Amino acid sequence: MRESTAQEQQPTPGRDPLPDGGLDFLALLARLLRRPRRGDRRLPVFWLVHPTGAADLMSVLRRLVGQSPHRRVPHAVVDVRTLPEGAGLPAVLRELHRQLCVEAFGAERIRFRHYPLADWLMQQSLTFGVEAEDGRSALVRRLRDRRGQGMTGEPLAPGGDAATVVSQVLFWLVRRAVPSVVFRIAVSGRLPVLGRPYSWFMRQQYLAPQQSVTFLGFAERLTTGWRDGEQPDQVDKLLLHAFLEDLRQAYRRRPWRPSEWRRTTSVVLLLDHVVPGDQGHRLVRLLNDVRNETGRNDPLLVLAVGAEPPPEPAVVTPLADAEEAYDEWVEGVPEARRLRRPAAWLLPLEVGVPDTGAQTRGAPRGFAAPDPPWWSRRFLPAGLCLVLLAAGGAWVGTRWGSGCLPSLSGQVKVELVGSECVGYSDSEAQVFNDDPGQDRLRAIQRRIFAQNRAAERAWERSGKRRPFLTLVYLGTLTGNPTREDEESYVSEREELEGMATARYALLQISAGAPGAALLRIVVANGGRQMRHAGPAVRMLAELAREDRTLLGVVGLVESRRNTAEAIGELNRVGLPVIAPNISGDGIGSRSRLYIQVSAPNTEQARLFHEYARARRLTDAHVYYTTGEGSSLAEDIYVSTLVADLEQRFGDRLARPVQWQPGTSMARECGYAGMLVFAGRWSEFDGFLRALQRDCANNPPRNLVGNDSVNRYMANPQLRRSAPGNLPVTYVSKASLATCAVLRAAASSGRDEPRATFLRWISSDDLLDRPRCTPGGDQVGERVSLAYDATTMVVRAVESLATRLHHGDDSPRWRPEAINPVGMHAEVLRQIDGDGYRGISGLLRVDVDTGVPAQKRLAMMRVERVPDVADEPVEVFHCGVADTWRPDPPCAASTPATR
Repeated sequence: MRESTAQEQQPTPGRDPLPDGGLDFLALLARLLRRPRRGDRRLPVFWLVHPTGAADLMSVLRRLVGQSPHRRVPHAVVDVRTLPEGAGLPAVLRELHRQLCVEAFGAERIRFRHYPLADWLMQQSLTFGVEAEDGRSALVRRLRDRRGQGMTGEPLAPGGDAATVVSQVLFWLVRRAVPSVVFRIAVSGRLPVLGRPYSWFMRQQYLAPQQSVTFLGFAERLTTGWRDGEQPDQVDKLLLHAFLEDLRQAYRRRPWRPSEWRRTTSVVLLLDHVVPGDQGHRLVRLLNDVRNETGRNDPLLVLAVGAEPPPEPAVVTPLADAEEAYDEWVEGVPEARRLRRPAAWLLPLEVGVPDTGAQTRGAPRGFAAPDPPWWSRRFLPAGLCLVLLAAGGAWVGTRWGSGCLPSLSGQVKVELVGSECVGYSDSEAQVFNDDPGQDRLRAIQRRIFAQNRAAERAWERSGKRRPFLTLVYLGTLTGNPTREDEESYVSEREELEGMATARYALLQISAGAPGAALLRIVVANGGRQMRHAGPAVRMLAELAREDRTLLGVVGLVESRRNTAEAIGELNRVGLPVIAPNISGDGIGSRSRLYIQVSAPNTEQARLFHEYARARRLTDAHVYYTTGEGSSLAEDIYVSTLVADLEQRFGDRLARPVQWQPGTSMARECGYAGMLVFAGRWSEFDGFLRALQRDCANNPPRNLVGNDSVNRYMANPQLRRSAPGNLPVTYVSKASLATCAVLRAAASSGRDEPRATFLRWISSDDLLDRPRCTPGGDQVGERVSLAYDATTMVVRAVESLATRLHHGDDSPRWRPEAINPVGMHAEVLRQIDGDGYRGISGLLRVDVDTGVPAQKRLAMMRVERVPDVADEPVEVFHCGVADTWRPDPPCAASTPATR
């Protein structure tokens, strides 16, 4: 930080206007723009000191507040350079009023009552000639005309019968006498409702209104000529105070005025090319004085952009430290306001010029105003209560059902979409999936919810000093058709187990370790094949607005179009996605906040190709499926894998065939090339049975499955009933986390992370079936992938917390200190360079796409699929293990390379 001094900086054409810290500053603005659910916050005046001639910072700010397709932030933009020469504060306020009073922001327009009256009075002249009417009478007449009550009516005609005379008298009373009386009472201030705008002028403090006795006398003092004897600053402050009062009243929250609750964002004023001493600076100075002198808050957030710092004695802070500077300003503004300091509301920030464009990649497109509360909608008439009472039972039955009910305990929000319970939960009040055979899926959810309560208690015992964060697991938890004894959600269960293991490790740390984070996990269901991810993400967006500890989403399970849309929607609401398993090419292209743990399909196709070359298989046949009710265009995983295989193998690959029940496999009998199953695991059992049916005595020699087959191999019920004479080789994304590798790491003593991971998953008080124990279950591929995804986020938060608390004598955790965008940037920073050494292998991603480079993939082989107790053997691999190399070769696996 430095004291503000005017410095001339050289322009840097072509640079992004947001250097280091720019995204964090935009995230801070987004937080300030969103109105709290209760009360209102004090809003500073940001003076952005920007190099002259650099790229247009104002365009970025205008895009932030003005490019939402539906509900936009109410804002006004004033370029101080374009104001007419000699224009004063009234001209500036007229321009603000013109821009803000239009109905162009997706909500009711802001109604101004006090400011237009004050401005109108300042434009009136009561200077008359000798024969002119009295000035006070002229003012009364004009005020009545302004109210629409200046109708004099036709004069009463003489004569006529009694009925005619009576009707003419009544007409005269209605048209002239009554409005005149009502107006006189209104300007007197004796009627609170009719005279509210007039009485306000007599209660406010500028220009000593009590010296005028009545409003009409005070109004005369504002007209042209009369106000020459008043102090100009006092006149301008009155005008500005009236303008702010209209904003305050428009933003009040009264139960009987639903329209006021529909204003969910602050009002923004963008002042461009502000120079000390000009009208923009004068407006900022007067705004500071009015706020100090009246003691009233208002919903106006001012962003002033200029090449020079303000002349007021204020500390100019680098943009990268905006969050910290704002927190300090919030703590200090009450005292500065009480002392009426000239820079009490001023928060200058220095916007430097970035060295490279990479620093500002991923700037947000625009801030969408949050949706208003449901009960404030315009279309809710009083009769809706009767309709709801009559249809209440039916509505409850369609929105919720057995096993899908709203709850007042914990953070639970669900609704019935089709026949599936979609939404999120962090407590046992809602456990997803009550289908038979899914006991283990429900058990891990209950374990996670119990851990949530344990994490909250541990945080309380630490004096709320340990960093506390929330992650959402979003997956497919309902919708698959199953037998009563069949577990159909093995992958989802394993990913939840991986996250639970990562959190279990945190709970083992002593409460006296303030730097160790604590984690809460919210479980969310997007429905079968993520078809209902849209409603689930909308609920999560609301949760993110309410819960400042929510930093990201883990999971997503399958690479489908619905998943890609969900990732894009999560990016829109500012939530990063850390995907343990999905690998479809380009699945995360809609998000700037996407990180993928598994290798993409391009690398899987390379593994197939290199494996075929190593085994001297000259050609290949490919069969694919997309799952029930899905198409190849909707299935990004299958479509991109098939395309990658076609590109890798070229002419040596026969045209891929879509396999369906009933497809003849006779041509594959005795086939010596590589027979590739590139479809979904849910059809692999049928594919095996078709081969057994058509080629029982002469099976193909080299059956190879993609990594989706891993989900089938992790399902013991399906494997036990599979055909037994076909050896299968399939792709694994976590071959470095098998029980054999973990045991070897523990016995060697050279790999503490894997040894510790083995100790956690083997413990009796974590998973319902301990892993890697004698006679126990295998570890499960997605356990390690989800463990790595979760641990990466936790380490990033711990690193950020350490920097935030450096030198802090009372490091009490503040959830607002870290935002999701900052967490995502820290994860990328930590895994850049040498990468992140995870249990599933070394992870090093492209910072632009979030996709891994050279992530380990392996071919695993089982001689007989029904032999569930036999652990698969790694036979081939590509990618790096634990040490980064730019282009590692693919090779056959030996015990030393596993």
